[in-house]
Amino acid sequence: MTAAPVQLWPAGVGADYQLGGGYPPAAGVGVVARDSSDEPAAGVWNICYVNGFQSQPQDREKWLAERQDLVLLESDGTPVIDEGWPDELLLDTTTEAKRERLVAVLDPTLTGCAADGFDAIELDNLDSWTRSGGRLTEDGNIAFAALLVQRIHQLGLAAGQKNTPQLGARGPDEIGYDFVVAEECLVYDECAAYTDVYGDAVLDIEYSDTEVGATAADWAAACADPARPATIVLRDRLLAVAGSDGYVRDGC
Repeated sequence: MTAAPVQLWPAGVGADYQLGGGYPPAAGVGVVARDSSDEPAAGVWNICYVNGFQSQPQDREKWLAERQDLVLLESDGTPVIDEGWPDELLLDTTTEAKRERLVAVLDPTLTGCAADGFDAIELDNLDSWTRSGGRLTEDGNIAFAALLVQRIHQLGLAAGQKNTPQLGARGPDEIGYDFVVAEECLVYDECAAYTDVYGDAVLDIEYSDTEVGATAADWAAACADPARPATIVLRDRLLAVAGSDGYVRDGC
């Protein structure tokens, strides 16, 4: 059975990226991303964050104890980790059987996003193959992503690609993604790689510790940049909760 077309966030609304913890969205914000362990915000279009291709830090030991064969391993049995996030294990997407079992492991989280009232799910670390030392492949990750997106659509939610500009049109055409969540596409001059494929269905997060958001003038220039996606938000790198030390959030 074909799932009904999903609805994306309203055009022209502001955005917030609240993975560090939920708080009431500012006036004008119409799309909010929160972790799957959080609740959706009231009155906005909500994205549920799921670490689809790597383990969450708090689940590391559970993966190794209960599902070690689904963790990518070195030849000596050492888990392959993300060097940028050393508490995260890369998941093994190398075979169809493993990909199907991984979907079953993640299904309660996906189902929970739907039950909680989220409108969409973003699947992080699609590009784990680039950090695998050649053990994973782009095609293997695409095949796994397609299974996850199929399940997300069955649940009636939109499915979001996370970063990975090199994917091009394979994102919507082969996997079935409906939108993309990009980080720092202005900083890395990657925005066109997303907007050429997804049009306005791009949510870009820029950070205040870069040349894009270091000063008010920098952010004003970013907002005036014709290359920027229509939906863009400036956040602090740690995604602090509003009112706490280091919190930054601005829109265009």
